[in-house]
Amino acid sequence: MKGMTATRDAIFETRRSTTPAPAAARARILADPGFGIHFTDHMVTARWTADAGWHDAVVGPFGPLPILPGAAALQYAQQVFEGIKAYRHADGSVWTFRPDRNAARLRASAERFFLPAPDDTLFLNSLRALLAVDHDWVPEPEGEKSLYLRPYLIGTEQFLGVRPSPEVTYGVIASPSGAYVGGLAQPADVWLSEDVVRAAPGGTGEAKCGGNYAAGLGPYAEAKAHGCQQTLFLDAETRTWVEEFGGMNVMFVTSDNRLVTPALTGTILHGITRASLLQLAAEDFGLTAEERRVSIAEWRECVADGTFTEVFACGTAAVITPIGALKARGFDVPAARDTAGEVTRALRERLTDIQYGRVPDTRGWMVPLHD
Repeated sequence: MKGMTATRDAIFETRRSTTPAPAAARARILADPGFGIHFTDHMVTARWTADAGWHDAVVGPFGPLPILPGAAALQYAQQVFEGIKAYRHADGSVWTFRPDRNAARLRASAERFFLPAPDDTLFLNSLRALLAVDHDWVPEPEGEKSLYLRPYLIGTEQFLGVRPSPEVTYGVIASPSGAYVGGLAQPADVWLSEDVVRAAPGGTGEAKCGGNYAAGLGPYAEAKAHGCQQTLFLDAETRTWVEEFGGMNVMFVTSDNRLVTPALTGTILHGITRASLLQLAAEDFGLTAEERRVSIAEWRECVADGTFTEVFACGTAAVITPIGALKARGFDVPAARDTAGEVTRALRERLTDIQYGRVPDTRGWMVPLHD
């Protein structure tokens, strides 16, 4: 069965899967989806070529991509991606959170890797086109379940030479998801990576690209070996300044009502959850939002003297996860005295209430995907 999803500036041809998951199987998955394990019946693809621009926009069955072994994405890592969620509200409608920020970040990442990227309209229309056929895969909101959406860009020209690919594929896949990590009840212990850094000045730290995450797999294995759930990376030049976790930003709540987070110095991902929490903290809770450098020594000292009362990680997948102990080769820092405390809980509740439509969205952050 074929159909067409009309959009303002593009038309996505719809080619429905002939082997969709049976309703009973889908229900079992949505009851306990895990994170990033299961995928919906369909996916979006669109092609870009230097002579024709964007074309061949399709919502088709989920399955393998036609990519050759010599493609730029495989041989030279010319690829970037995004992470965004779809939330089911009480009336059954499906919404997403600040997609303009994700579209802008995808373009910024793409620019760093010399890739073309969809504008806001094509980006949003691709999400809506996928949800038009796969909206039944969006879980009910109990337990803060959602449909995790993964837009991506890959260079597809087959050529064993270093140059920007004149052929690019844009795609969106979707995965019903539960909690990424333990949540408020299970603070994550963190291992300090002292030898390996995530990003360097002038590098790709601000880009959301696969290489940044692959570079952290060794430190993550080291963290697991020491009983930790996350890795903390320091700056590349001095190994002094806190930057971010393997896939999340870090925030500190202080005893004098400040919310402190490392400044965006060119090596830290511009987290959309991070920016939203800073705004909520200042506007809704009267905290002073402070973006500045934080040293590992300050973390140790301020937990010890009670200045840092709560520490948490934040990101699209995890929302907010309290941080427990910080462990390193030569020292341990215990959890802050109010780990998973009042501010952490209040910020998490306010943000998720907006995302799931439980409180009015006064900032226009939520955008409908399917009614």
